[in-house]
Amino acid sequence: MNFRLAGKLAAVLMCTSLLAGAALAQQGAPAAGAPAAGAPAAGVPAAGAPAAPEAKVLSTEGNAAAAPAATLSTKTQASPESVRQAFDGRFPGLDIAAVKPTPFPGLYEVQIGMDLVYVDADVNYIMQGSLIDAQTRRDLTAQRLEDLSKVAFSDLPLDLAIKQVKGDGSRKIAVFEDPNCGYCKRLHQTLKDVDNITVYTLLFPILSADSTVKARNIWCAKDQAATWRAWMLDGKVPPEANCEAPLETILALGRKMMVRGTPNIVFADGSRVNGALPLDALQEKLDAVH
Repeated sequence: MNFRLAGKLAAVLMCTSLLAGAALAQQGAPAAGAPAAGAPAAGVPAAGAPAAPEAKVLSTEGNAAAAPAATLSTKTQASPESVRQAFDGRFPGLDIAAVKPTPFPGLYEVQIGMDLVYVDADVNYIMQGSLIDAQTRRDLTAQRLEDLSKVAFSDLPLDLAIKQVKGDGSRKIAVFEDPNCGYCKRLHQTLKDVDNITVYTLLFPILSADSTVKARNIWCAKDQAATWRAWMLDGKVPPEANCEAPLETILALGRKMMVRGTPNIVFADGSRVNGALPLDALQEKLDAVH
């Protein structure tokens, strides 16, 4: 779980604690551990009150004199919906995207945006981090996050992208890029050594106001691809140009897809990678999905 989600959970817990404290103060509740005014001391029944039932103690040691113990079971009637309701009760205001059981009995995965946390059936405990299959050594959390980030390549608005084709163009990627992103420029240096590829650049200006200006000038240029290459590879500033650029549409799409930085590479199989891959890793990934 990232710091942003951890902060949200902490804020909810703090607000809940403050509200509970205020309610107790208004009711004149006694301090924790102190008996209320007029109440008998701990362990002493009030006059005329029926005797308290004998406490039931769970122990790992036998007791011959004890009555037969009730059966405890790890089975639960919990469902994803009941876990969702319990989680919402503990952390109101968080937008829960999905709840599903995990291979670990009694443990549930809660998806909040593109983050995952794990809880028990009653949401008495919450866990962050990776869930590992000890038998196969698979990181189940990483696998789930990869699945969640996938997008149908054909659903991308490729008509709003700057298209560049090398060789037969048979291998395809779409990349969310900011014109002022240093890692995007590094990716383009790497792509110089990659053949038979089609690159669709979705201009995603998020770093500065100048990014928006450059993105507009590049999109409105007579030769978009040449102007884009000249800037990303050679540092030639794109000349000023004005037209109706689809920047807001692409920004909205990126937010919906939880694109949090550039470059964000989408491969033909729908899988995604954040950052500029080195040449060997990029070639391996392209070969795997081709």
